[in-house]
Amino acid sequence: MVSGAATGAAPSATPATGLDLKAALQRMVREGASDLHLKVGRPPTLRLHGDLVPLEMPPMRPEELRALAEHLLPPAQLREFVEMRESDFAINVPGIGRFRVNVYQQKGTVAFAMRAIAHAASSIRDLNLPSVLEHISLKPRGLVLVTGVTGSGKSTALAAMIQYINERRNANIITIEDPIEFVHRDVKCHINQREVGTDTSSFSQALRRVLRQDPDVIMIGEIRDLETLEVALKAAGTGHLVFSTLHTTDATLTINRVLSFYPPHQQNEVRFALANALSAVVSLRLVPRADQPGRVPACEILVNTEAVRDQIRDLSSALNIPDLIKEGSVAYGMQSFDQSLMNWYSRGVISYENALFNATNPAEFALRVQGVDGASDTSFSGFKPGSSAG
Repeated sequence: MVSGAATGAAPSATPATGLDLKAALQRMVREGASDLHLKVGRPPTLRLHGDLVPLEMPPMRPEELRALAEHLLPPAQLREFVEMRESDFAINVPGIGRFRVNVYQQKGTVAFAMRAIAHAASSIRDLNLPSVLEHISLKPRGLVLVTGVTGSGKSTALAAMIQYINERRNANIITIEDPIEFVHRDVKCHINQREVGTDTSSFSQALRRVLRQDPDVIMIGEIRDLETLEVALKAAGTGHLVFSTLHTTDATLTINRVLSFYPPHQQNEVRFALANALSAVVSLRLVPRADQPGRVPACEILVNTEAVRDQIRDLSSALNIPDLIKEGSVAYGMQSFDQSLMNWYSRGVISYENALFNATNPAEFALRVQGVDGASDTSFSGFKPGSSAG
């Protein structure tokens, strides 16, 4: 059966429905799609290389999706869905794969978003991420924030960094996830993966006790509230390596978002805490390839150097992250989105149109492609196309 709690054989059609979920999931995995969307009045629809592609299947009916929810949801998640009208869980489909599922209600009907999860985490290099992430992964302590919009590859990048540690350190890693996505096998590390709703009642419950579990590395699925942020900052500030994600689009917005969790009278205190605890910010955007099907990550990287720490602490001045990234591009492996995009474009991996669409400063990017330095264009100083993996 398709199940969130157990593994068995997937039925060709969900009971009491004509929806062939197994066939839709097989097609999703075979074509390399990232997501499957199920909605009343539409056929099952894949997100393939960033675009929505409907399958050649009949539009779904309300009773089909309602029956599917009752069939797939584990008891605890079914109760949550009845009460909250939405729920997250994961399912295993033997012979096909593992999927993260969000079930929600829209216009009074049930809808699903299913994301394919690889059986094993890919390596940092296989994902075309910059090699500096390997160095960041092996830092002994600090807070590493991986950011981007939904579907930008945050969870995949995090899993690759955890796997890199797993293969090189003898450490105790504790993850708190909702739900567990990538299942890690112990290599050199002792990895404990805790799923909200199954292994702990809530993020806050797990976080209150995580420091008593002797962790070296902590991975928090997402910073959603002030309580989670405070635990992350405390753990990073007391000698632990902490990974988490935020739904922000670049390093500047990430730091401002962290500060915004706190009221004005605590800004000075939190600036010092963040300046001391932060290790790096990795921001991601997935860009369609021009040379073959698929997407590559454009990646902005901010490493917390002494200059970055000084500016985070300084209440009297606005953050100037782009200049700090420029100054640290050679010595610390920092890079801006536009540097990353220029690297991919100069190698023929992405098109000019897609590079321009994803650029932070499109006008200056266009001038740079033409060989003209914009008057305010400092983002490429010290940067040579092809010098970074992405």
